Amino acid sequence: MTIHADNTDGTSTPTPPAVLVENLTFRYRSLDDEPETKHHKTAPAEPPLEQPQAIEDISFSLPAGELMLIAGPSGCGKSTLLKCLNGLIPNSYHGMLSGQIQLGGRTIKGSTLRDLALQVGTMLQDPDKQIIASTVEQEIAFGMENMNTPRAEMQERIAGVLEQLHLEHYKGQATFALSGGQRQQVAAAGILVMNPSLYLFDEPFANLDARAVDELEELIAGLRARGHTVIIVEHRVEEALRLKPDKVLLMKDGRQVFFGSTRDFLEIADPTQVKLPIESTLRTVSDPAEVRALLIRPITTGVSSVSEQDKPILVFENVHYRYSSYSEEILHGVSCQVRRGETIALLGPNGSGKTTMVKQALGLLRPTSGSVKLYGEDTRRLSVAQLAARIGYVFQSPSAMLFASTVRKEVSFGPENLRFPAERLKAAVRQSEEALNVAAFEERSPFSLSFGQQKRVAIASVLAMQGKILLLDEPTAGQDYRSYTSFMEYLRSLPELDALLFITHDLDLALRFTQRVLLLKEGNVVADGPPLEVLADPALLDACNLRPTSLLHYLLSERNAVA
Repeated sequence: MTIHADNTDGTSTPTPPAVLVENLTFRYRSLDDEPETKHHKTAPAEPPLEQPQAIEDISFSLPAGELMLIAGPSGCGKSTLLKCLNGLIPNSYHGMLSGQIQLGGRTIKGSTLRDLALQVGTMLQDPDKQIIASTVEQEIAFGMENMNTPRAEMQERIAGVLEQLHLEHYKGQATFALSGGQRQQVAAAGILVMNPSLYLFDEPFANLDARAVDELEELIAGLRARGHTVIIVEHRVEEALRLKPDKVLLMKDGRQVFFGSTRDFLEIADPTQVKLPIESTLRTVSDPAEVRALLIRPITTGVSSVSEQDKPILVFENVHYRYSSYSEEILHGVSCQVRRGETIALLGPNGSGKTTMVKQALGLLRPTSGSVKLYGEDTRRLSVAQLAARIGYVFQSPSAMLFASTVRKEVSFGPENLRFPAERLKAAVRQSEEALNVAAFEERSPFSLSFGQQKRVAIASVLAMQGKILLLDEPTAGQDYRSYTSFMEYLRSLPELDALLFITHDLDLALRFTQRVLLLKEGNVVADGPPLEVLADPALLDACNLRPTSLLHYLLSERNAVA
C-alpha cells in the first residue's frame, strides 16, 4: 500500500450520478386525477387494487453532462416518469409511489416543488399548459420572480437568454399572439433562465420548424458541454438521434424494455413502431425496390366520379389578413385551390401564417380583403356553424379543444350539435374512437390522458362530425409512429371525405401520404406542387426552415440514379 503525506490511501469518493432511479413504480390514485394546488388538497387515498401501474420497476442512472432519450408509444408512461423526476409526483399528482430517485447523490423524497425547481427545469409537451404570462418577458421572468430574484438581475438574465436563443425580436410581444412553435421557444427560455442542473424536455421538437430545432439542438449541446444533464422524451427519434444521446430508454406499457447505448437501441428497435432513419427500414426489407411502394402511398380521398376529381371545393382568392388595423399584415394576397380528392401538406416556418390561412376557411378569421369560397359559396355569407358542418378542424393544441367530462362526451359533442340521428351518431362515435384507438378509455376524463392521447381524442371528436374536408394542425405531434400511420391508413378508407389538408413540419408525412405540398413563407405561397418536386430544392428548404430527412435524401438519390 502506498503511504501518502496526508496519511490517506489515495482513494477518492466516486462522483454520484446526476440522476439515479431505482425500482421506480407509480400508480395514480385515480386515472381521472388532475394536479392539485397547495390551496386545494385532499387527503391521499389508497388506489383501488384494479388500478393499473402507470410505470413499473424503472431503473437507470445518468452521469452529469450526459443526454438520455426516452422513447415509446403514447401512454406508455414517459410523461409520468418525468413528473416523478420533477416532483409533480407526488406533490401534485397523488397515488402509490415506491422506489428511489436521487439527484446528485441526494434523495428527492420529501422535497417541495420549490426546492426541486432550483434543480430541475421542465419543458412540457403542450406550451399552452406552460405559458401563463401575458408578455414574453413576463413569462421568462415568472420563475425568477417566485425565487425573489432582484429586478436588475432578472432583466440581465432575460436579455441574455433572449439573445442566446435568438429571440430578441419576440421582446415586448404578447404570448397569445405567438404561434405554437414560438410559444415553445419562449417556454424553453423560461426554464433556461433558471439554470437548473437537470433539464427535462417533453416532445421538444413537436411544433418547431427546422431552424428552431437547430437552435434547440445547439442549446442542448451547450448545456451538456457545461455539465448539465438532459433527458428528452421524443417520438421524432430520427431528430433526437442527431443529438447523439449517450443512453436510450425504451418504454412500453409502463415498463422499460431497453436501456443502453444508441447503437444497441438501433439494433433492436422496430422501424414499424418507432420513427427511425431510413437505413433502419432498409435493413428489414429484403428487396430495396420494395421500399418506395411500402412507404410512399399518397392518400386519395373519396371521389364519386372522374369528372369531379379536379373540381375546386375550397378556393383562396387574393386573401390578405391582419389581426387589427394597427398590426402587421400576416397574409399577403394568398391564392390557391383545393380540389376534390386531394391530400395536401401545408409547410412553412413558425409564424409564416399557416394556421392563420386555414382559419380563414373555417370562419374563425375573416379576410381583411380577398375572399375564401367553399363549394362555390363565399365564407363571409356562412356562419361558423354552417362551415363546421362541412369542414372539420383539429387545433394544434388539444387543450384548445377539449372540455367535456369524459372522452365519449367529447367525441359525441359535435355530431349531437349537428343533430345526427341516434343510430348515425352512435356509429360515428364508435368508428371515430376505434380509428384513433381511444375507445379503451372513453369513460375517462380527457384531461387525465397523455398529450398524445388527448391529440387522438381531439381528432376523433372532429372525425365523428363527418365533415367533407379535414384540416389537421400538426396531426403527428405527440403521436407514436404506429398510431399515426394507422390513422393515416384509416383516412384512406373514408368515402365521404372530399379533401385533406395537413399543417405540419413533418416532411416525411408530406412525402409519404400527400399528393401536393403548399409552401408558405412570410404570408406568401412560395411553392406549390408534388412533394418530391417541391422538396428537392435545397435553397428553398433552407429559406423556409425545412430540414431534409433521411427519407427525402433516399428518394432523391433513387430518382437521380434512375435519371
